[in-house]
Amino acid sequence: MHDHRKLGRELDLFDTDPLMGAGLPYWLPDGAIVRHTLEEYVREAERAAGYRHVYSPVLGKRDLYEISGHWDHYREDMFPPMDLGAEQVVLRPSLCPHHALIYRSRSHSYRELPLRIAELGGMYRAELSGVLGGLTRVRAIQLNDAHIFCTLEQAVEEARAALALIARAYADLGIRASRYRLSLPGEGSKYVADPRLWRRATALLREVLDSSGIDGSGIDYEAAEGEAAFYGPKIDVQITDPAGRESTLSTVQIDFHQPERFDLHYIGPDGAKHRPVMVHRSVIGSVERAVAHLLEAHGGAFPTWLAPVQLVVLPIAQAQEERAHEVVRRAVARGLRAEVSGPGDGTLGARVRAARLVPYQAVIGDREADAGLAAVRLRDGRRPGAVPVAELLERIAARAADRGAELWPAA
Repeated sequence: MHDHRKLGRELDLFDTDPLMGAGLPYWLPDGAIVRHTLEEYVREAERAAGYRHVYSPVLGKRDLYEISGHWDHYREDMFPPMDLGAEQVVLRPSLCPHHALIYRSRSHSYRELPLRIAELGGMYRAELSGVLGGLTRVRAIQLNDAHIFCTLEQAVEEARAALALIARAYADLGIRASRYRLSLPGEGSKYVADPRLWRRATALLREVLDSSGIDGSGIDYEAAEGEAAFYGPKIDVQITDPAGRESTLSTVQIDFHQPERFDLHYIGPDGAKHRPVMVHRSVIGSVERAVAHLLEAHGGAFPTWLAPVQLVVLPIAQAQEERAHEVVRRAVARGLRAEVSGPGDGTLGARVRAARLVPYQAVIGDREADAGLAAVRLRDGRRPGAVPVAELLERIAARAADRGAELWPAA
């Protein structure tokens, strides 16, 4: 069983410092590579799906969250306001109010809809110290978030497309959902009191689940009361860690509440103002939680495209070090992440063991150096033998580009 906190420190991916504070991890260079690669993957997938990216501030006036409803319904999870002259500003607990303002800042025609706005942005939640742990529960969160402003008739299809985008991402990441949950409101004042909007949103999400999946045959799901967002129901994509603990990684929500609170509208074909529907969707959720789950699911052996080092070159002796550095230069020129582990780092056996989580190892002795070859060792223990360096780099680049799980197809 793998613990991402232990692995993260062993692999020099992230750490914490009491002077920075609990729940505020920092990322070391290899961890930053994983995070950056994951973020760029999400941006690329979103761009291909028709999303447009924005940036918005991590601060907002308290008035903003009073309008959105966060102040009334979510205040316990927010950091205290900061006084700036006559105003109070708050570290945002969510990106959706900012995106609502971005939508509201321009007039929109029905011809522009659906309008898909995405952001990888910071948000902050005042988690109690007793629930903080590694990357799974933190106070500063980098969230993969998006909001789709659409007509009522478009909402189901947009939410269904978001679920499909999540499924494709899980396949590329080599992880799987343990179950799907339809999260509904429970008792108490935590939830917005508007039964009509709750019923409409819940009915649409049930339609999404019943028409998604392979060939539109539907997705099995369980309904759970008391797990909804304060403003509406949501589909939660649940994951389970090696210890059997379940958490939410991805979400899809249909929201009628915030479009009303922010008085959002578009001009319809009749020339009149109409209220859009706001679909909230997160493909990988919190980047921190996503990396934690990837670490545990793969035991630190990330898929080739995500690995911080994709190729390590191992010269047997000092005489082959220059050739090893040449291979690394060629790999880097191909856009690969490669490094040399030379004799100064220990015996060949020790270096092979140290690089056990790297997808590809290239051993270079006198024979390989003279012939432009590399003796290939794979992370899974296979040894395909000596191949031309150009062929090896081409294979690695292809695996990284197609995000394939197979390191070296069988002959």
